[in-house]
Amino acid sequence: MDRLQAVDFVRRFHQEQPQAGDAADAERRIREVLAEIDRTGTYEHTPAELAFGARVAWRNAARCIGRLYWRSLVVRDLRHVTDADDIAAECFEHLRLAGNAGRIRPVVSIFAPDRPGRPAPRIVNDQLVRYAGHRTPDGRWIGDPRGAVMTSRARELGWKRDEEPFQVLPLMVQERPGTAASRPEWYELPDDSVLEVPLSHPEHPWFAELGLRWYAVPAISDMVLEIGGVRYPAAPFNGWYMGTEIGARNLADAERLDLLPVVADRLGLDRSSERTLWRDRALVELNVAVLHSFQEAGVTMADHHTESERFIRHIAQERRQGRPTPADWSWIVPPLSASTTPVFHRYYDPVDPALRPAFLARGS
Repeated sequence: MDRLQAVDFVRRFHQEQPQAGDAADAERRIREVLAEIDRTGTYEHTPAELAFGARVAWRNAARCIGRLYWRSLVVRDLRHVTDADDIAAECFEHLRLAGNAGRIRPVVSIFAPDRPGRPAPRIVNDQLVRYAGHRTPDGRWIGDPRGAVMTSRARELGWKRDEEPFQVLPLMVQERPGTAASRPEWYELPDDSVLEVPLSHPEHPWFAELGLRWYAVPAISDMVLEIGGVRYPAAPFNGWYMGTEIGARNLADAERLDLLPVVADRLGLDRSSERTLWRDRALVELNVAVLHSFQEAGVTMADHHTESERFIRHIAQERRQGRPTPADWSWIVPPLSASTTPVFHRYYDPVDPALRPAFLARGS
């Protein structure tokens, strides 16, 4: 346990949350925390500290363009939930709450922290919702290649894959990592927990015939939430999609669903040369379809121009508070029409790997 991290976090909490008390209250809490660390090797956050830490971790997320609303993050304190069945049930409830009948809410569900000699449960999946993917004997892909590793893992556990291109993977929960009984349990996601949007185009009826769809809640589930030196290895969290995440990456990348050639051919574009810019033209129409479909379904989604303007507002707000806004340019700048957005033509505060609280890649 990093005692300095614990002290720094408690001081920041009291500095930014006046209702927590004055400087004397902060020093009193620090003494409590340090004494608890001396006794047990760790300490327990108060509910208020936990909620503040989770929100600041989102504020510190250098790869996220949607941080303007970090204060609105719904924090579910589930530290008492350690049984795999119960964790799965709470993950499904997370998806229902976040889906919110289409009005997507940013939510984080925080399960038990690691303790000295007692690693806490883990969620194996990288997202709570992900489509399966596998390669056929003739080399074709069915589903999403990004889901191939999790598909193989789930099959090893006894899950049955089918040939449906948008088959939702089961949730896999490892209740006792690092022990002889560390084999994950798997759970099919209930239908009412997975909000999906069928994709169509406002001008091309043939687009709906492609049978495409995508899920509405992008809930990351394989990152560790670290707050004041305490690590929460199961803390799935979500915002809402920006259209290009689906239209310019998930559906378009050659190593994902690789739909640009399909869309270009249906549009009648000339693919004989890259100079015809067929990829660019197909990419725009693919993104038009995604934005149109989510709007028609009444599901929250941001376009990359609006979200870029919001991020500039976020930077200005943070500057007024005397705080830096670390940002990874390659993640902040949208993958479509990048130079037409205000986030393209500027530099950002450097990313500090030591900045905490933070959502961290597992193993870091």
